[in-house]
Amino acid sequence: MVVAIFGWWLLSLGLPDYIIPSPWQVAEGVYALFFDPAKAEHTLISTVRVIGSVIISTVLGALLALLPRWVPHMDLVVHQRVQPFLNSFPSVGWAILAVIWFGNSTPSVMFVQIAILTPFCLVNVAEGLRELDRELIEMGVSFTRTRRRVFFKLIVPLLAPYVMAAVRIAYGVGWKIALVSELFGADRGLGYLMLEAQILSDAATVFATCFAIVLIFIAGERLIINPLTRLAGHP
Repeated sequence: MVVAIFGWWLLSLGLPDYIIPSPWQVAEGVYALFFDPAKAEHTLISTVRVIGSVIISTVLGALLALLPRWVPHMDLVVHQRVQPFLNSFPSVGWAILAVIWFGNSTPSVMFVQIAILTPFCLVNVAEGLRELDRELIEMGVSFTRTRRRVFFKLIVPLLAPYVMAAVRIAYGVGWKIALVSELFGADRGLGYLMLEAQILSDAATVFATCFAIVLIFIAGERLIINPLTRLAGHP
């Protein structure tokens, strides 16, 4: 790491700031994104959007995956129609539609993120349903005829690791698409700051924004996702 930073610094000496800024300039930019109130607001907004989108996408994906279990004839609709459509629809298409429908706003950004993340959650939870221990469920049914108890006492705990896997994937992908969605449809957020940096040829802010996202992602994984994953039954 030290060697990489030193090499970066040497490279920045021979190139203008708008191409390769120095590590110190980028470090100052990262600090500002967390501690300068004007810029920290953008960081907080993007973080809240991603977390909210992950939660909503996980719920929607789980409901879609569970729908054929409650209504068997919906299996074809969900897995042969809805899932392929969501998986194949271009991200840029969602972004453009969001701007047309919602304008430059938080709903516009979250719509794009939810539309892209939902199929990841749907696939993971659906795979969990296919891998359920049928014998264990049959044993549970033999003890009670109440479907609600079987669902919450058996199916939900068995699905929990798959749901957390969906959350982990959605959280990672969510940050990858956050900037794109904000570039198209937001007047606040890290994507908006990056758009401003592009207009001003401010490479330091571009680097700082990317590194800030990496730091937020790592913090979210270690402080939230990993503990929840262990709680769900994964090591």
